[in-house]
Amino acid sequence: MLRTLSGGLLLLLFAYFTYLMVLITWQYVPVNFAVAFLRLKQAEIALPYYRWAFFGHVYTSIFVLLLGGLQFIPALRRRWAVGHRWLGKAYVALVLLVAAPGGLVMGVHANGGWSAQLSFCLQAILWFVFTWRAFALARQRNWTEHRAFMLRSFALTLSAVSLRLWKWGIVFLFAPPPMDTYRLVAWLGWLGNLALVEGYLWWAYWKSTR
Repeated sequence: MLRTLSGGLLLLLFAYFTYLMVLITWQYVPVNFAVAFLRLKQAEIALPYYRWAFFGHVYTSIFVLLLGGLQFIPALRRRWAVGHRWLGKAYVALVLLVAAPGGLVMGVHANGGWSAQLSFCLQAILWFVFTWRAFALARQRNWTEHRAFMLRSFALTLSAVSLRLWKWGIVFLFAPPPMDTYRLVAWLGWLGNLALVEGYLWWAYWKSTR
């Protein structure tokens, strides 16, 4: 009973955060070079490669989030293995071909100086590596390690949500200067997620060896 309730709560939270991401993405539909975040990036948006990277990253983000989330529904894996496999391939393709490379370009041009730039670039590289590794392990039918790397990959996918949660919490509690907040959440947004996943994997391993 408790497991069912916790699963339902997680599903509701995921649906709510997905809705928030839809609202954020919708600001850029149709293509607009002078709205929301891009109002601060007028020099960068003049670069053709940045435009492709930004809009590719933004427009695929909601699909990556949905596809990744669906992969962790046990009923889908059990009852629709073919669907699980093809949705996973779509997730991998979008991350490797569009979302992660676009995030790397955006990271190079990130606000906040070298600290934020290093964080976003490192995140994009790890996102690519973890996703590729998960795909390679699935082809080898190493399901335990495949699941571990998919968890790591999706932890970085969720950084788009967690970054904003950290930002809201820090501003509400401490109200630091905006750029200081941005530099801090640039790291917390993905390192926090990854730490939770690694903690869970260590706990699962410890439990299995008892």
